[in-house]
Amino acid sequence: MASYSNVTIPSKIKAWLYAKHGNPVDVLKLDSDLRVPEIKEDQVLVKVVAAALNPVDAKRALGFFKDTDSSPPIVPGYDMAGVVVKVGDQVKKFKVGDEVYGDVNEKSLDLDEVYGDINEKSLDHPQQHGTLAEYTAVEERLLALKPKNLSFVEAAALPAAIETAYEGLERTRLSSGKSILVLGGAGGVGSLVIQLAKEVFGASRVAATSSTGKLDFLKSLGADLAIDYTKENFEDLPEKFDVVYDTIGQRERATRAVKEGGSVVTIVGGVTPPTFKFVWTSKGSILEKLNPFIESQKIKPVIDPKGTFPFSRVLQAFAYLGTGRVTGEIVIHSIP
Repeated sequence: MASYSNVTIPSKIKAWLYAKHGNPVDVLKLDSDLRVPEIKEDQVLVKVVAAALNPVDAKRALGFFKDTDSSPPIVPGYDMAGVVVKVGDQVKKFKVGDEVYGDVNEKSLDLDEVYGDINEKSLDHPQQHGTLAEYTAVEERLLALKPKNLSFVEAAALPAAIETAYEGLERTRLSSGKSILVLGGAGGVGSLVIQLAKEVFGASRVAATSSTGKLDFLKSLGADLAIDYTKENFEDLPEKFDVVYDTIGQRERATRAVKEGGSVVTIVGGVTPPTFKFVWTSKGSILEKLNPFIESQKIKPVIDPKGTFPFSRVLQAFAYLGTGRVTGEIVIHSIP
């Protein structure tokens, strides 16, 4: 792998950006003449080696969050893994040459801790310069050291999905001895919910839904029960669960699969009690907490078999993301 510790930072860089909202396949353009972002005193400049795409990237480009989003032009991308090449005056955790990973856009949210009314700001003026670029500036608190056993591609696939999975489970108060049903277990978030529920939270029984061809994959992640949603209605099963984690927007059906007094968490669509929704927050501290589980290989990133695209094929990567058939994550690598 190339060494970045003594890199000469260029004055102009390449980045994908859009100047207006729309389908990312139509509005994204490659700009080869963008200025390197300047860092603030609490930020580091990172040479991006790999960046992941998430459904929120497409929704942001489409203008779903335009009322609270930064104004275009915008360089999309939240997740990345790379190397620190410059540090701000107040940065204490990292030094030049450190290999790091994280979700670079911090979310601002205001919601009831568990069940109450939600007043969320899912994207409150996030930074305009994301991770689909050669370099990006990131607040120190959003990053963690890259797990030693992971490649940059593997590390880039984790941050937003694992932070979402972990925070959702934490808010449901999942604990040892409880059962959980994961809707959409083969997706980027769902695949990590299964692993975290089993390995970190100590769930006694983990069930998950997917299409026929992905049932063995669910079991390989640790699911005790793999449910084929094309053949069974999970809400009609006699077994009910302490927690239902809905990653696909089926909250009404989910409430029929939860035990009385249990919790349903969703990350898609509106909510009615006992379901609650949250917007994940980018925290390097969550990554630091989970790094030991990642380095011991109890938690593994999941990258779609067709899901690694070079920087020049970002449009094709977004087109694949739009099919809704992605297993795990899509990663852009290598970035020039």
